[in-house]
Amino acid sequence: MSLKHHHHHRGVELSAASKSFVSKKWAFLLCIGFFCAGTLFSDRMWPEPEANVASREAASDERLLLMSEDCDSSKKTSLGEVYKSPDATQTLDKTISTLEMELAAARAAQESIMNGSPVSDEFKLPETVTKRKYLMVVGINTAFNSRKRRDSVRATWMPPGEERKKLEEEKGIVMRFVIGHSATPGGILDRAIQAEESKHGDFLRLDHVEGYLELSAKTKSYFITAFELWDADFYVKVDDDVHVNIATLGAELAKYRMKPRVYIGCMKSGPVLAQKGVRYHEPEYWKFGEEGNRYFRHATGQLYAVSRELASYISINKNVLHKYVNEDVSLGSWFLGLDVEHVDDRRLCCGTTDCEWKAQAGNMCVASFDWSCSGICRSADRMKDVHRRCGEGPNALMAVSF
Repeated sequence: MSLKHHHHHRGVELSAASKSFVSKKWAFLLCIGFFCAGTLFSDRMWPEPEANVASREAASDERLLLMSEDCDSSKKTSLGEVYKSPDATQTLDKTISTLEMELAAARAAQESIMNGSPVSDEFKLPETVTKRKYLMVVGINTAFNSRKRRDSVRATWMPPGEERKKLEEEKGIVMRFVIGHSATPGGILDRAIQAEESKHGDFLRLDHVEGYLELSAKTKSYFITAFELWDADFYVKVDDDVHVNIATLGAELAKYRMKPRVYIGCMKSGPVLAQKGVRYHEPEYWKFGEEGNRYFRHATGQLYAVSRELASYISINKNVLHKYVNEDVSLGSWFLGLDVEHVDDRRLCCGTTDCEWKAQAGNMCVASFDWSCSGICRSADRMKDVHRRCGEGPNALMAVSF
């Protein structure tokens, strides 16, 4: 190739490259120009979004807040001290516990839906209308053949009809006799209870078949049912042959209102009875180790109370809670492994002889019974006498403030 032809070819390439460069540069400048014109047009035609205005106002407020930090440092220190106070900490702990229980219920509902199972009532989302709040629900465990015991309770420490309703409305205390149904629903035993209910209106009927060996199932059913019906701080179970001072019980439980998971009663640790035929025989004795071992600490069955969070726990986990033959052992076992405060209160298990002098000394008992009979011996005949000697007085309930 000649030198002249080479220079001519090189000049053509440079000219083409120059034109290409100019066209690209002008295209870039035109793009920027159109973008600016479009932005100007948009600003004039459409108002600024509220979010941008809000963000600028928030930024302005933040600058003002930063400028005033030095002035408010002493106030912040005071607030910090309040947040660190024991009451505030307990309130926060109780709130967290409630949320955890609600989360567990939601998860259980989700699992039921995913498995195609119907959702139980206790797992359904809460209604928008909040339920009335109560201090405590007192469930009095009773049986079909205990009519005289019930009448002795009605004549002493359980207020009658209108007074009982007033107690619910003004003091937030619910009291009911707790009973299931017979093995033949609608039979003579169930009809007798229905007639008694029509007269007094003081029963809580459970979806449960009555029987002595079914007390653990009945206890679980009681807590589940009571929790569904009443939103209370505490749920109490007491036998119908025990004397109770309701005002004293309410005042005692109110002390633990800010605690999230509380289990209150007379704590004991009795022997595990492996021998068949004896009272309180434990068929599953082998689970507790060697023969002669004792149970873990649990509240004696005559009277105990659990806080709302524990009643919720029982309701949520009802299908997986193991039932031992003794109901007080069952209840204690359900709380093993949980972060539960066990309160051993000996005022919940006074004897029928010492409750009188304790009352005279100003140390009123919450509950009284005879240990030898696991309740008041011949309670239908002796309840009035125990009430006369150890009762808190007719006006105590309406005078007390929780």
